[in-house]
Amino acid sequence: MELSPAGTRSDLYRSTVDRSLVIARKEDILFSPLTPSGKGVLKRVKTQQKRRALQYERSLEVAQLVDSEQDVAFLRGLDPVKWKEQDHYRVVGLKHLREKATEDDIKKAYRLRVLKHHPDKRQSAGEFVNTEDGDYFSCIVKAYEILSNPAKRRAYDSVDPLFDNYTPPKTLKSPEDFFTIYGKWFALNAQWSTRQPVPLLGNFLSTQHQVDSFYEFWYDFDSWREYSYLDEEDKEQGHCREERRFIEKENKAQRAKLKKEEMARVRSVVESAFRLDPRVALYKELSRLEKLEKKLAKQKAYQAEKEHFQKVKEEEKRVAKEEEVRRQAEEQEKEAAAKKIRDAQKKALKKERKSFRTLCKTNNYYGLDDDEKSRVENMAKMEQLCEILELDELAKLNESLEKLGLDESRQEFEKVVKTVAERIAEEKAKTAKEAPSKQDDHPKGKSSGDQEWGHEELQLLIKAVNLFPAGTAQRWEVVANFINQHQSQDEPSSKGRTAKELEVEAESGAASGSKSTENMVKVWTAQEQKLLEQALKTYSAAAHPGDRWEKVAESVPGRSKKECMARFKELAALVKAKKSAQSLKE
Repeated sequence: MELSPAGTRSDLYRSTVDRSLVIARKEDILFSPLTPSGKGVLKRVKTQQKRRALQYERSLEVAQLVDSEQDVAFLRGLDPVKWKEQDHYRVVGLKHLREKATEDDIKKAYRLRVLKHHPDKRQSAGEFVNTEDGDYFSCIVKAYEILSNPAKRRAYDSVDPLFDNYTPPKTLKSPEDFFTIYGKWFALNAQWSTRQPVPLLGNFLSTQHQVDSFYEFWYDFDSWREYSYLDEEDKEQGHCREERRFIEKENKAQRAKLKKEEMARVRSVVESAFRLDPRVALYKELSRLEKLEKKLAKQKAYQAEKEHFQKVKEEEKRVAKEEEVRRQAEEQEKEAAAKKIRDAQKKALKKERKSFRTLCKTNNYYGLDDDEKSRVENMAKMEQLCEILELDELAKLNESLEKLGLDESRQEFEKVVKTVAERIAEEKAKTAKEAPSKQDDHPKGKSSGDQEWGHEELQLLIKAVNLFPAGTAQRWEVVANFINQHQSQDEPSSKGRTAKELEVEAESGAASGSKSTENMVKVWTAQEQKLLEQALKTYSAAAHPGDRWEKVAESVPGRSKKECMARFKELAALVKAKKSAQSLKE
């Protein structure tokens, strides 16, 4: 036996009220003191009560909407042909819940629609049902078919006609409006995210980490919205496989286009929010101030280190200066002491000389009484002894002369004179013997380590001087390296020539006029060098394999083919030598 809609609604009310009374009676029992485990039971029971109360309120709302005359008029105005343009949630009576409606809500609402609007029900109540053009009940069935299928429902929710795809303004009157306007947009569009939970905009109290996480999430926002519901044609209606493939291809292209526009809309709003967010500007300013503070601290530390280094340097200078002053003072003291000793020695030597002269004068210069010539000679010998004898020798001589008599002192005087004369003769002979050997070891214009120049070395020197003309950087070092590399090992000077030896040999050769190294080969001028280089570039070896050098020689007036080829080889050797010199220098 089928129940009437009114009877069904009353049964629903009764069953709901009975369940609430049962829950109330359970709560009355729980007024007794609870154990720790009883608190968890109470929390669970309260949660179940709230859930059932919410379900009861939803049932009442569905029943009220279904029973309203406005809702009946809306259903009768539906066109089954345009089912795709209808609001499926409103058709089944869930306009107030929409995407928040659960599967149970959809089933209950559909059952209520069927109980009241099924064609058989309406016909039995005496209402006329148009079965030829299609009844509006087919729209209810179609709405339930879409909402009960999760994939089709998601496709419809993606293009929900009541969802506002607006874009917030890019300029605001005041920063306070930012959280109100953009917070509403982010909360509204958070339902499309594939990742849950979705961070919301927050407020001025949000931390920098929360703000950074929010914008990082929305810059990488992944939406599950898809636009298959808006396909203009159904591929299943194609007559053949090719037509179905073509329809599917067109549908995919249209979906991708709409998806791209949606992501561009989200990205544009996120960028505007990031630009207008007062917290971002605040954090940027704080970051700038932090960087500035670090920079100033770094500069301060550098300045402190610099001042410390300057102080250490000044202290080192002060210590070095004090050490220098102390060293100079010690040297001055030593010099003064040495001077004092020297003065004392000079004074003592002067005194001894005076005593020696007095003794000689007293003893008539140890000459014979009737021989004036011997006395004059002894006077000269006396002065010679004063100049040659040291202080101790002179003092010893004075002491012995004072003790001896006249004849003995004369003999002692002559003995000393003879000894000094022999000493002078030995020194002269030694000096005369050493002088010739020194002259032989150091001939004029040659150093002690020089050797004779061979013919091959002279030819290499001439070639190198022309290869590396005056003005070449480190000319003589390069020339020496060139000669040492190209000379044979059987040459006497195969151990190598120095730059100084080469310079001396070149200058001596040019000065003497024999084998002038600078003038033996005709020097290339800058103009000739330029013409040669241009000709070498113009007539390449690949393009002119047979007559290249003839054409090069014709391009350089006054130069033969042989001279051009020789100059080319010299330039190649020059480049090689410069590279070798540079590698040795490094």
